[in-house]
Amino acid sequence: MMRKIGSTALDVFELCLGGNVFGWTADEGQSFAVLDAYAQAGGNFVDTADVYSAWATGHPGGESETIIGRWMAARGNRDQIIVGTKVGMLPILAGLSEKTIFAAVEASLQRLQTDYIDLYYAHIDDPDTPLEETLGAFDSLVREGKIRYAAASNYSAPRLAEALAVSDREGLTRYVALQTEYNLMDRAGYEGELEAVCAREGLSCLPYFALAKGFLTGKYRPGAGDVDSARAESARKYLDERGVRALNVLDDLAAAHGVPVAAVALAWLLAKPTVASPVASARTPEQLPDQLPAATLVLAPDEVAALDAASDPGRSS
Repeated sequence: MMRKIGSTALDVFELCLGGNVFGWTADEGQSFAVLDAYAQAGGNFVDTADVYSAWATGHPGGESETIIGRWMAARGNRDQIIVGTKVGMLPILAGLSEKTIFAAVEASLQRLQTDYIDLYYAHIDDPDTPLEETLGAFDSLVREGKIRYAAASNYSAPRLAEALAVSDREGLTRYVALQTEYNLMDRAGYEGELEAVCAREGLSCLPYFALAKGFLTGKYRPGAGDVDSARAESARKYLDERGVRALNVLDDLAAAHGVPVAAVALAWLLAKPTVASPVASARTPEQLPDQLPAATLVLAPDEVAALDAASDPGRSS
């Protein structure tokens, strides 16, 4: 049920609750209900970012952090929750300069109503700022106790390897985890070079879009009607021959284990050696039971292999 992130002291639930919907497609009341249900199920790992949900009209960003902060304050459970948030993509605080990181962390701490962040991510690589400057800023925050660990998100394999080498050479805090897009339908971006860096350097992978924007819940089928989701159009792009093939295997395994399709898709990720805790979001508490069984579901090697084969991006038929 719990896994350690890399070599850290962070013991996290095997399903990370994505907070990108909080304050966007889930209002504060709905968000509190989801957070309550997740915590009651044993969950302790919540993911957010300062940019959530600045893409929505009239949203400056910080909505998700604010809701999570209010929830933790209302429940008095800050010491029981591991919070991951990010810097670098909010339009008014873009990039990973020292000045930006120092300003962004103070704003995030205020919204989260806390004096420390457990896992602070560089949300996206910033090629215009020297890695020494970015990592030096994170190192300062660790020494000040404002963050416990630093992590990377959306880094390429060469840049991630370079960042780790800079940390080792300069004696700076190291990234302990990588958050990247990875799921049954999106494998090529992580498997291979990026996965190898994580394995070699002892980083945990925390995949986002773990359910392929909802496609791997099984809601999207040939001939199925419209799905009420802000990501429905994005999810439908997976509904090709490979997607149908993967759904068929997921259906078989879900039936065999007596669990929802989404739980099998998440369990496939958890079977990968570098993966610690996939990130999945829920707009309502009713969506969580589709995901939560993944934390206790162990797929047999032949079941993992069947899903590997069905979703193989290089397979022609």
